[in-house]
Amino acid sequence: MSAPHFVAVDWGTSGFRLWVMGKDDTVLASTSAPLGMSRLKRNDFDRVLEESLDTLGIAKEVPAIICGMAGAAQGWCEAPYLCAPTRLDALGEGAVNVRGATREAHILPGVKQMAPSNVMRGEETQIAGLLHADPAFSGTVCLPGTHTKWVRVTDGAIQHFETCMTGEQFAFFSETSVLSHSMMLDGWSDCALRAAVHMATQDPVTVPRRLFAIRADMLVADQDSATARATLSGLLIGQELMSVPHYWRDQTVTLIGASPLCEIYLKALDVLGVGGRALNVETMTLAGLTAAFHMQKGPAHA
Repeated sequence: MSAPHFVAVDWGTSGFRLWVMGKDDTVLASTSAPLGMSRLKRNDFDRVLEESLDTLGIAKEVPAIICGMAGAAQGWCEAPYLCAPTRLDALGEGAVNVRGATREAHILPGVKQMAPSNVMRGEETQIAGLLHADPAFSGTVCLPGTHTKWVRVTDGAIQHFETCMTGEQFAFFSETSVLSHSMMLDGWSDCALRAAVHMATQDPVTVPRRLFAIRADMLVADQDSATARATLSGLLIGQELMSVPHYWRDQTVTLIGASPLCEIYLKALDVLGVGGRALNVETMTLAGLTAAFHMQKGPAHA
């Protein structure tokens, strides 16, 4: 393995992943673990990082650049938010040095919006990766997940954004609520997804009653789990889309997220006649971290 140049870390709520990078920005090694902010105390972060890097044989002289929830108030070291509108080439400049860390470690800031109030941590780095690959990009970025972000990007900057808790709603209804009894088996139905998106976008106020109908349809009409799961997803995503029409109407939407979820969003957008493309979340995150590292370190370390 060639000499490591820096370590890039994406530290989320439920887990983290890291990449050891070479001088030419190639990935030399990587690892991940289900040790996110929600499972760690402030003084655990340094130990977890060093244990992971010791396993890979990475010397303590190699610096780390980190994004995500490690920079939250409950994380390793709080990295103050940049305020939207904000250019994303400012991420590296806003990185916070973690005092007392075993190795040199900097955590990137998140982004806040004052009116209406909103925040993000981690997604801004993915968008920075998109801008690193396509500096002239202008348009809407959707980052589907537990808390889906809809972001307007122009002139290399996040202009404004919205957050929808659709992923968290889906988890609750499918795993905890009475609807979970209708989704005990895996499976999927694209036809059911499209039908549910159509219903939700045509008449979003009916979504609350249509949700219970998922359970009733299994009991009365022998609906299968695949149809139930896709219907729930379509109703929630359709309702989400109708809450943010100004982000997708007359736009081609760029999605950054897990591939299966991005595919579902692309199909939902297609019901509305909206085009889109999906980008790999790991690729965008790593590109954003790499760009921020070079910005933070300056030309001498590029």
